[in-house]
Amino acid sequence: MTDPTPLVNVATGFMAAKQLFAASELGVFAALAAGPATSAELAERAGLPERTARILADAMVGLELLAFADGKYTNTAVTAEYLSGGDGLDLRPWLGFWNGMSYPHWLHYTESMRTAQPGPFQLDESNMGEFMNGVQTYNSLHAQQLAEHYDWRLHKNVLDLGGLAISFLTEAAARNPELTGAFVTTPDFIKMLEGSLTGELADRIKFQAADPLTDEIPGHYDAVLLEHVLHRFTPEQNKTFFTAARKVVDPGARLLVVDFLLLADDARRIDPILAGEYLVIDGTVVYPEAEVVSWLGETGWKFLETRPIPGSPRVVIAEAV
Repeated sequence: MTDPTPLVNVATGFMAAKQLFAASELGVFAALAAGPATSAELAERAGLPERTARILADAMVGLELLAFADGKYTNTAVTAEYLSGGDGLDLRPWLGFWNGMSYPHWLHYTESMRTAQPGPFQLDESNMGEFMNGVQTYNSLHAQQLAEHYDWRLHKNVLDLGGLAISFLTEAAARNPELTGAFVTTPDFIKMLEGSLTGELADRIKFQAADPLTDEIPGHYDAVLLEHVLHRFTPEQNKTFFTAARKVVDPGARLLVVDFLLLADDARRIDPILAGEYLVIDGTVVYPEAEVVSWLGETGWKFLETRPIPGSPRVVIAEAV
């Protein structure tokens, strides 16, 4: 008889996600930052009934997000760093966004798959803060992970062209004290980012307003970063980005394209899952890797490799020819 466990695990995945969201929001991981705790101690620290504290904690043990030994629960390395309120990057705003805004939107998912159209999504003053905080928090994780898996010491002057988060350049600058850079995007987005850099970083990283689809890009660089650009634009627009990037570098310069990509023979789950997320939220596209590589060849770049980034998008690395 065939083991149904893989099917059951996927079918109950939405329950696991809600338990994680609840454990984060209700302070289970933050409560364990004080040290190992029994279910009763955890309940007291988090202000929860012991029954629900045990349910959440046992669920997190089953998901390998908590450990249990000698009658007590403890954070794992990942929850201690990202969900306990410690010194690491706090990902709780990202989970709050996926729980409060993204999760309900997936109720439209089957219809979106039937029609290839996004569901109704309300984004206004009442929820813009939650949306931006969640998205930028997740982007900060992507920036940290890229800096762990790409050597920014190879470069002196980096352009972030049309991206969504200044954190990619700040992480690069943190790893390379000699690095300078520019964040170039539309004037409206520049206004949202003004004042976000202070001190020494404000001297090394400049904001410049230009529409990458229509304007000449200022400056000259030895690397160009396109982070979270591809899925927001059409193929022709993306080729315009690649062409604009090629104009501001010399042969041998690097292009780093950070986004989720579809590879049918790849075991990574996150890319097709985020393809569904982008479609159901706003209709944007996660492209096949082969299509992106073809654009590079048409716009003056030689494809070098694609690297997966843990918990994050992939980075396509190309060289100017």
